[in-house]
Amino acid sequence: MSDFLTKILISTRRDLEERRRTKPLAKIKRVLEEIPAGDDAPARRGAGLFKAAVEAPGISVIAEVKRASPSKGDIRPGLDVADVVRQYESGGARAISVLTEEHYFKGSLEDLREARRSTTLPVLRKDFIIDPYQVWEAAAAGADACLLIVAALSPRDLKLLIDEANVAGLDSLVEVHTRGELETALSAGAPIIGINNRDLITFEVNLQATRDLIKSVPDSVPVVSESGIKNRGDMQMLAAAGVGAALIGESLMRSSKPGDRLRDLLVK
Repeated sequence: MSDFLTKILISTRRDLEERRRTKPLAKIKRVLEEIPAGDDAPARRGAGLFKAAVEAPGISVIAEVKRASPSKGDIRPGLDVADVVRQYESGGARAISVLTEEHYFKGSLEDLREARRSTTLPVLRKDFIIDPYQVWEAAAAGADACLLIVAALSPRDLKLLIDEANVAGLDSLVEVHTRGELETALSAGAPIIGINNRDLITFEVNLQATRDLIKSVPDSVPVVSESGIKNRGDMQMLAAAGVGAALIGESLMRSSKPGDRLRDLLVK
């Protein structure tokens, strides 16, 4: 495990214990049970929407709401989540990703709620999820899917969280960086594989990671390529490799018109 991941997991566990004290899991579940399922509901919509977006014809874009990053600092100061999400939807995104980690990415669950209120597209909670509590938090905030990072979890915990997400009505995007992590993800029953092109130790980005690892993913499991996708050529290369979706954040968030920037990336 990289030093960065170790550091962020320490703060994640600390924050998690504090939230548990102020709002027990039983209370979150009670609130969620009172929200009816259905497209017109404020939160619950049922599982499968995010996976359907990834599996739609062509290569889909999962457009990300991202305020900052540990390596780049602030990306979009004064972010208006609702405005950016609406631009993403009009620009052709098929799903929205929202970074909710507070300390290193300056996100929040309120960003996720605001995104959910602003679009009919499926919404992914992107965070360092290590406990079932966070899965139910995501569901209660209106997420349709959650990110699970293999490097942050034991094989047993990964399987537990995939199962918990199913119970909560969420799709799981299971992120891998290496062939060993991919094998762990598939053994755990990952419904969607996310291949992160960023090395967790060096932070270097290489889209070849997706081209290499996708060869070992069964055709029945859709693949999302994450990090480092900057232009239409990248999108065309990923589409040719069989990728179902590209998760794109920084290159969109740095644009003054993220919807227009997204249109420029879409494969025609």
